[in-house]
Amino acid sequence: MTTPDASWLPLSPGERAVAIEVLVHGPLSRAELARRLDLSAGSLTRLTKPLIESGLLVERGTEGAASAEVRQGRPSQPLDMVAESRLFIGFKITEDMVYGVVTTLRSDILARAERPLTTHEPASVIDLLREMTREFTRAHPRTAGIGIGVGAGVRDRSVVIRSPFLDWDEVPLAELVQERTGLPTVVENDVAALVEAECWFGAGRGLDRFAVLTIGAGLGYGLVSGGRRVVSSEDGLSGRGRHWMVDPHGPLTPYGERGSAVSLLTIPSIRYQLQAATGREMTYEEILGLAADGEPMAARVVDEAARALGTIVSQIANLAMPQKILLASEGVGLVDVAGAAVEKAILANRHPRAEKVNLETKVSDFHDWARGAAVLAIQVLVLGSAQA
Repeated sequence: MTTPDASWLPLSPGERAVAIEVLVHGPLSRAELARRLDLSAGSLTRLTKPLIESGLLVERGTEGAASAEVRQGRPSQPLDMVAESRLFIGFKITEDMVYGVVTTLRSDILARAERPLTTHEPASVIDLLREMTREFTRAHPRTAGIGIGVGAGVRDRSVVIRSPFLDWDEVPLAELVQERTGLPTVVENDVAALVEAECWFGAGRGLDRFAVLTIGAGLGYGLVSGGRRVVSSEDGLSGRGRHWMVDPHGPLTPYGERGSAVSLLTIPSIRYQLQAATGREMTYEEILGLAADGEPMAARVVDEAARALGTIVSQIANLAMPQKILLASEGVGLVDVAGAAVEKAILANRHPRAEKVNLETKVSDFHDWARGAAVLAIQVLVLGSAQA
């Protein structure tokens, strides 16, 4: 397996700032890049030279260069990231599957794979990650590192402190995977990884304050302020919903919790409510379809979930005041069916003169979550920029 070019690491703070600006917003002319970073022409030349020599940046052709960039008859050559000069693997580990992707430096997905997870024994999971990594690197030999996202509290982007889905405690996952694959490895809470990916390359790009709420098997929340994620990975973001009370008189989860965000919004809880009421097991999609058709019990449960979602969105907007809130993951089909109830609950819990909540929805499959883990690997292993 390949290893990353050591000349990329470590980047100085100035080089890192240049690389990130070009990665996220490029290609950029030198004049625009200097303006964005408040650098002199000389300082910019000093900072970009090692980045070009290492193959991280390249001078592109002059097509489309603005006339304002012409200096003494010669157009400025914009700087761009060499997106495929190094590739990254991202994994998302769920309770019963491992999803993997290979991405470029700009997080474009080049390959996908998924494998069933038949045991939660750490050694067996690591063997599966090694096998999938081998398959990826055979087809994509420029692979430079691995990112792993897991629904858990994570310390130092390395150790899984506690994962209820996998029943893991204090598993040094990054170290073990790196030993087996030979590739630098980063481990992160899966919601935190998704937030970073959306902040750099998705719905939060260019925003100062940005929030992500994920609805699926669990409930996750991430917040970005000043362009930086401010919710600690060690907290295990996906576990907070069990104590996020929405309606103290609301329904029970299979675990006995009443009226929490988890009991009202997660897919397992919604399925549990319908099964308890009807005696039938139904998929989430079937429940949403019945609700859309007006079936009374399904409509009641879905409408209650929609009101809970609107209440949570309004609370986020009231307290964090983000410029945008992204609803993501496999459960956001709720908004398609009961969007009016979501909007009504938002308005009921906002000041009448408050700005309209900028709400965006994105149905994210688990390969999107794996892509988020790859972005964390890019940030840490190439740019050294992600938070501890």
